[in-house]
Amino acid sequence: MKNKPLILVTNDDGITAPGLRALIEVMNQIGDVIVVAPDSPQSAMGHAITLNSTLYCSPITIDEQDIQLEYSCSGTPADCVKLAVNEILNRTPDICISGINHGSNSSINVIYSGTMSAAVEAGIEGIPAIGFSLCDYSWEADFDAVKSYVKTITVNALKNGIPKGVVLNVNFPKLKKNEIKGIKICRQAKARWIEKVDKRTNPMGRDYYWLSGKFVNQDKGEDTDEWALENGYVSVVPVQFDLTAHHTIQDLNTWEFDD
Repeated sequence: MKNKPLILVTNDDGITAPGLRALIEVMNQIGDVIVVAPDSPQSAMGHAITLNSTLYCSPITIDEQDIQLEYSCSGTPADCVKLAVNEILNRTPDICISGINHGSNSSINVIYSGTMSAAVEAGIEGIPAIGFSLCDYSWEADFDAVKSYVKTITVNALKNGIPKGVVLNVNFPKLKKNEIKGIKICRQAKARWIEKVDKRTNPMGRDYYWLSGKFVNQDKGEDTDEWALENGYVSVVPVQFDLTAHHTIQDLNTWEFDD
């Protein structure tokens, strides 16, 4: 990589999140960095985009890191990528890096994740993309332990390329650097959330709800992201955004649709 790559950096925890600042530090070692990130936390927004209200996106300086441009956006992670590609940047970035998320985006969490939706939005635009997440929800999470892995995965993606229609979902276990055993290429584990709805009543007599739940891994395979994380490995899952169930098309063509 003799010529520095242009790297678009975003996240869903907000532009001041420690995970994003750690990611910027690593990306500055690799290429020219442009940051477009939400002005406030946008976790679990999925692939939401802003249609019925205005979007604001303004230059901002958070710290003194060597960043070419940094913007704070009022919208969702997907909005950030759309604005970066279609309005802010004067050329297509070589790669889009999203994260480092405070919390896991393994297994079914990829569906809800704002971090991964930003990466998917970049993939839709034809830009190689990676979402990074650390299995630690704390604002004081130790991102130093995973910086070398972030760098090596990103450099490999730039060197080798990511297949069209695919983005990488990378999750780090909550471990010290010397406790991480290495990197595993995985499939997404079959798991789900068992929802719990906490119903309450406010002082005005109106009901309201807190949505929570328990994550249940139903997959016993040793080739999954959940297995890798539980056993001390970094999980890398190639994710495709073509949601067609191709194996079902032939069966559906046997249905009789005549009135």
